[in-house]
Amino acid sequence: MVVNDNRIQYLRLHPLHGVLLAATIPLFLGGLLSDLAYASSYQIQWSNFASWLIVGGLVFGGAALLWAIANLIFASRRSGYSLYPAILAATWVLGFFNSLIHAKDAWAIMPMSLILSVIVVLLACVSTWIGFVKFGVGGRR
Repeated sequence: MVVNDNRIQYLRLHPLHGVLLAATIPLFLGGLLSDLAYASSYQIQWSNFASWLIVGGLVFGGAALLWAIANLIFASRRSGYSLYPAILAATWVLGFFNSLIHAKDAWAIMPMSLILSVIVVLLACVSTWIGFVKFGVGGRR
């Protein structure tokens, strides 16, 4: 009996990297929903909620970005992998600017915070989609 071991090593997302990446969507989305609630009610607490949710998204997004950069540096097959960290970095940078906008007075954050929140949520969805669809989950095989 002959055993053929022709496994191809594909670059896969580590499950912890997937959790960090997936956590950005609900946090940034919560920030967007809080911005929408603030825009409709002008209750200052909604602006505070949005600030904290955006910071949480930045923490998880920053960890996922560091992991993606490490994978980019140490990956044996780099084909198509450079777009994912670039979009993740754009998400983080725009999220950071959104956090700086939210640091202003609550009356001064509109409408720029709402616009940035929409863009950051869309970028977070795109980066998570690319991460899961292109690379899958399950570590290296």
